[in-house]
Amino acid sequence: MERKCQNQSFLLLMQSSKAIHDRIKKELAKINISITEFSVLEVLYQRGKQTIQQIGNSILVSSGSMTYIIDKLEQRGLLIRSDCPDDRRMIHVTLTVDGNGLMDEIMPKYDVIVNQMFELLSSDEAELLVKLLTKVKNNV
Repeated sequence: MERKCQNQSFLLLMQSSKAIHDRIKKELAKINISITEFSVLEVLYQRGKQTIQQIGNSILVSSGSMTYIIDKLEQRGLLIRSDCPDDRRMIHVTLTVDGNGLMDEIMPKYDVIVNQMFELLSSDEAELLVKLLTKVKNNV
């Protein structure tokens, strides 16, 4: 007996998400960066100094995994950690000059790839997609 997903919207959302994820992962592999490492760098690039917890919350990664990823990126000289002067339990993370340089190089290419994936949508369709996905997210 063959079972089928009863919710085609969910199935298509998951398939689309995986296809997008795989495409970005393939591009990032060319420069030897995982998608999770890129996500950490992107948060720091867009928002500046963050705590490890803030980064983890932004990219939905556990604190234990975050420490490992940050260790790897720090060893590569792409970010640095510093103690928070107001709370010794907190660690701030910022991009280094090399980290900013790498992101200055990556982000325009990343933006082109993402825009290409969605260019077939009209502006009305893109706006509707955002509204519908937001509605689903807020219902969860």
